[in-house]
Amino acid sequence: MKNILVLCTGNSCRSQIAEGYLRHFAKEKAIIYSAGIETHGVSPKAITTMAEDGIDISTHTSNNVNEYDSFSFDYIITVCDNAKENCPYFPNTVIAFHHNFPDPAKAYGTEEDVLQQFVHVREMIKEYCKTFVKENL
Repeated sequence: MKNILVLCTGNSCRSQIAEGYLRHFAKEKAIIYSAGIETHGVSPKAITTMAEDGIDISTHTSNNVNEYDSFSFDYIITVCDNAKENCPYFPNTVIAFHHNFPDPAKAYGTEEDVLQQFVHVREMIKEYCKTFVKENL
């Protein structure tokens, strides 16, 4: 079984969405964790957006990457450039992946515009996670 860490800036949106989809697609092939360089709490809009696609992330917590200092990960996936640039060193043979997804928390406009951005980013992350599991697990 593989250990996977998804890392983002605040562990509120993108990494939470990725954690949900990786758990969904990987099933028993991996244990999935997510964390942030900081912790901003899990975004209610991320929870709602994922629920619309049948994935429940309402019990997820926002964790700081330092909580995982003693963990041994097989893969680390950074989902934003800030996390990639500030990712701590993990002293094992971890394989790093990176994809800079837009931050839906920075979306502006009407409530509908913002929710559409969350859906757009969710779909991007969903496809990335599906491909990641297919190619690496």
